[in-house]
Amino acid sequence: MKKNLQSTFSPRQYMLSRDFEIYYYNDTLEDSHYYGVDSHAHSYYEFYFFLEGNVSININDEILPLKPGDVIVIPPHVQHYAKLLDGKAPYRRFVFWISEEYCNQLLQISSDYVYLMQQVLVTKRYIFHYDVIAFNALQSKVFRLIEEIHSERFGKETQITLCVNDLILHLNRTIYEKEHPKSAHEEQHLYRSLLQFIEDHLDEDLSLDSLSRQFFVSKYHISHVFKDNLGLSVHQFITKKRLAMCRDAILAQTSISEAYLMYGFKDYSSFFRAFKKEYGLSPKEYKELFSREHDDPSVSR
Repeated sequence: MKKNLQSTFSPRQYMLSRDFEIYYYNDTLEDSHYYGVDSHAHSYYEFYFFLEGNVSININDEILPLKPGDVIVIPPHVQHYAKLLDGKAPYRRFVFWISEEYCNQLLQISSDYVYLMQQVLVTKRYIFHYDVIAFNALQSKVFRLIEEIHSERFGKETQITLCVNDLILHLNRTIYEKEHPKSAHEEQHLYRSLLQFIEDHLDEDLSLDSLSRQFFVSKYHISHVFKDNLGLSVHQFITKKRLAMCRDAILAQTSISEAYLMYGFKDYSSFFRAFKKEYGLSPKEYKELFSREHDDPSVSR
């Protein structure tokens, strides 16, 4: 996975940069460049995103096993170290360091940026687990930041700042929403509102990102709402609704080429594949069969 973005492991436990540093490591005990790290503490925050491996982490002399999807937040001056238990299994993780000064600068913008850090300081709870959907989304933001750091594009430094702030806010938002689940009534209201909005805007952009902006909730929360209520992903539901509207339009004598564009399909090939998968016939075959049934009721499908 994105091997060109991996970092060579370094036992250094101090920042070279003023504000932040981020690393993507993939090591085993057999790697000649992997040394491990003894118990230590930093003067900055460490965010540790655990991807893979047989690893435990020791925080203030408490040994905690890790599982993929764990996010560990280590405040300044807290003793800790990770221990690799299986020398052959790959050990993959992201390590993100951010200075107290930078956190204070973000606090001046909004306390939303530091909710998670404050929670960890107060509760002494250091590990937060993400499910697969949420962790994949987190990974994409981390990779976007690392890719920008490795790029030579115009506006690189500005974009890096935006990516860092977006990653930090994303961490705070996802943990806050996990710690403050909505009531059943609020969930049902959101679900019904989403259904109605999708119904009314099938010809528009209905990506998870756009729905998230529209309803001011995270896209991962929207995903869970649909899974919990329908057993379908948002994409599956929207595709089914669009196909049903296209089918009805075609049977009402709208041309096939007009119908798929009317209801949000961007190209015919993707529409054709989805239609045939859903109804077992191509759009043209479906229309011809229905027309024969309409002209001759003895014809059965």
